[in-house]
Amino acid sequence: MLILTAGQVRQVLDGAEQQVVEAVSRAYRLHAAGRTVLPHSLFLRFPEEARNRIIALPAYLGNPGGSGAREPVAGVKWISSFPGNLDAGLERASAVIVLNSMRTGHPEVLLEGSVISARRTAASAALAAATLAPREPQTGVTLIGCGVINFEVLTFLRALLPELAEVTLFDLDPARARDFAERCAALLPGLRTTVTERIGDALAAHRLISVATTAATPHLDPSPCPPGTLLLHLSLRDLAPETILSSVNIVDDDDHVCRESTSLHLAEQQAGHRDFIADSIGALLTGARRERDPEALTVFSPFGLGVLDLAVADLVRHRAQEQGLGTDVPDFLPFGHGS
Repeated sequence: MLILTAGQVRQVLDGAEQQVVEAVSRAYRLHAAGRTVLPHSLFLRFPEEARNRIIALPAYLGNPGGSGAREPVAGVKWISSFPGNLDAGLERASAVIVLNSMRTGHPEVLLEGSVISARRTAASAALAAATLAPREPQTGVTLIGCGVINFEVLTFLRALLPELAEVTLFDLDPARARDFAERCAALLPGLRTTVTERIGDALAAHRLISVATTAATPHLDPSPCPPGTLLLHLSLRDLAPETILSSVNIVDDDDHVCRESTSLHLAEQQAGHRDFIADSIGALLTGARRERDPEALTVFSPFGLGVLDLAVADLVRHRAQEQGLGTDVPDFLPFGHGS
């Protein structure tokens, strides 16, 4: 068993945004081609605290065939979300990812998973922004929620949209937004940063918006958004069903995203159908490009597919092995190799 810590995962992923995006794009294309197995995520909830949850995301990622293709990979991500951790100065999310051998089924790699989870989410968002880009350059972005996910989103957006020069920040905790701005100044030089205490001003500032909050129910009024806005709806529960039903909706997988009281799930329950879903990101990556509606609100709602975690975890595994990173525990399993 190879064990990779959070620091080692960061070491191999820092500066590798393009490779992570390529891995995520490949996973989406394989999913669109039917070369994945993706059971529904399992949500473990607790009666004492409804906000807390731990989720299991099992998955199998095949290969497209041909020379040089990566081997198939199977595994699971086990990720917790405890929003109250933030008040205690702890990270909201923690996770592990296990990769299994496709020959024996034995677990082969154990990776710290929260870094991978955050970066595959950010890569997915940036890929959607680039795929659904308007004709004119996207020079600014608004971030609603100033946490780990949106900082990664900003990093990946800058990698894919080099013209991005300005970010507007909003968080219910103004101090959190100011801290985020200071981090931007230190780590993302040349980026103009504005903090606003009014969410309407933040929504009106740019036609590219990333929403990553801990909201459990709809709360966001998108009416201040300029025409033609692309809203990256990463936290999935911020928009009312009426907003979803009146928008152009792009998803990663309609069966997965219409569950667990997401905004799209609520919209499906209200409408009695899923006709409001216009396309999937996988279909857009494998087929003709879709022009972004210059007047409507376009909403990208990715449920977060386990195949993305596997794709990035496999990338980490190979890069770590090339660099000699990780701790090998040969007697982790109770039986010998090949038994």
